[in-house]
Amino acid sequence: MEITLEKFLQTLDQLEKGEVRVAEKIDGKWVVNKWVKEVILAGFKLGAVKDMSQGQFSFFDKETFPVRQFSAADGVRIVPGGSSIRRGAYLAPGAIVMPPAYINAGAYVGEGTMVDSHVTIGSCAQVGRHIHISASTQIGGVLEPAGAMPTIIEDNAFIGGNCGIYEGTIVQEGAVIGSGVIITSATPLFDTTTGDFVPRNEDGRVVVPRGAVVVSGSRPIRKGPAAELGVSLYCPVIVKYRDEKTDGSVRLEDVLR
Repeated sequence: MEITLEKFLQTLDQLEKGEVRVAEKIDGKWVVNKWVKEVILAGFKLGAVKDMSQGQFSFFDKETFPVRQFSAADGVRIVPGGSSIRRGAYLAPGAIVMPPAYINAGAYVGEGTMVDSHVTIGSCAQVGRHIHISASTQIGGVLEPAGAMPTIIEDNAFIGGNCGIYEGTIVQEGAVIGSGVIITSATPLFDTTTGDFVPRNEDGRVVVPRGAVVVSGSRPIRKGPAAELGVSLYCPVIVKYRDEKTDGSVRLEDVLR
């Protein structure tokens, strides 16, 4: 498929309006719209590096990916203090961005979601509705390869501070990720309520189950000198599933909105 500058700019407009998405849930299953990723990737070839400096701050980037401009009519709160949102990112009405934060091209942020200070949301990451992403957390993107599933955070999840959710991990609806939890494609996830590790999906992705409450944990090495020394490996652990007590501790304050 030949991608022209006109097609690229049209797709950025559609992404920013929420008319197209990099990935969407169809019949209960997340599906990648590969062509959208291909258009975003083409934008890097179509653009030349341009001086985007502002005042005393120097910036040099591809002219096809400037900072996105918002107006009050968009209904998004972007609190002053140094956040940057790239063109091609969608933020729904009611979303809040605290400074400083960074949201990359192709990302999707649903209505009522709070992006707290020092949060980064990578290219093509899909973040749903009424989610709190706490301070200093990183949500990885996954732009390449074009057919790869991006990182996905479903509706009503809560992500604690200093977390890292990467490499196409799917956090299902209502899950709670405790502060400091890191999940990658190679991370085993143990469920204390079943006594087993959570199986990966058919694509080999880590899937945090709906309503799971996940905290940092460890698992012992069983063989070799490390075992003799009592060395353990990092392992996030599901300690329970969401209940009324959990809801009370992570409930977002309407007054902030």
